[in-house]
Amino acid sequence: MGLMDGKVALIFGVANKNSIAWGVAKALADAGATMALNYAGEVLKRRVEPLAAEIGCDFVEECDVQSDEALDNIFNKVKERYGKLDVLVHSVAFARRDDLGGRFIDISRDGYAQSMDISAYSLIAMAKRAEPLMINGGSIMSMTYYAAEKVIPDYNMMAICKAALENITKYLAADMGPQGIRVNAISAGPIKTLAGAGIPGFRDLLRHFDVVAPLRARVTPEDVGQTALFLASDMSKMLTGETIYVDSGYHVLGMTTPRDELKPKTEGEEA
Repeated sequence: MGLMDGKVALIFGVANKNSIAWGVAKALADAGATMALNYAGEVLKRRVEPLAAEIGCDFVEECDVQSDEALDNIFNKVKERYGKLDVLVHSVAFARRDDLGGRFIDISRDGYAQSMDISAYSLIAMAKRAEPLMINGGSIMSMTYYAAEKVIPDYNMMAICKAALENITKYLAADMGPQGIRVNAISAGPIKTLAGAGIPGFRDLLRHFDVVAPLRARVTPEDVGQTALFLASDMSKMLTGETIYVDSGYHVLGMTTPRDELKPKTEGEEA
């Protein structure tokens, strides 16, 4: 018996084999869940379909999360096919390149609206449609990042989106709890994904991460997948409204300078 036998999971955000969402999809599928995946556009369709085949998933549907009609369509198809939904995973984010890097004060009005719609409001829109399908309760989760709390250089617009996402998580948890629906967020450390590659300075952040993080190790999509499995399963049935950190302990640090650079100067060295 698998931990997720009999459960139906709908995952938004698989882009390729390096996606956090793919790490989640594999973990849930390996535990016995029936999987449903989405893609955004024909380019991603060609990447997602072979991955879906790897986990025996034959539900792969296009969905533009900015479209109420498209969201209605995919959730209706889940209802027609499975009659219920147990797990919803939101791993969707977007910001214009001009709104990442540079000065925070230069974020555009249009870019702000578009990013918030795709990256944050879409969780509310998905949860609203998932609720009537979660007839036995369920688990909803999203993917966030530490920049929601502290300033991370160049994260700019996406930091605002993640802060909103974490607050939305709390409000949804309170709103949907009486229906037995749990809502949580996973805050992962930096992972080399398609989305991460678009953030200026990301390589520097990744290079220093495992030097200073308490566990001295980088986080992988598989690591996030295991935490997502916990949140999706009945093991976390009394946990909701939380942001779970999967970041090798990075978020507990008050200083992130490598220790070697903090060693006292020896006599004769320049202070």
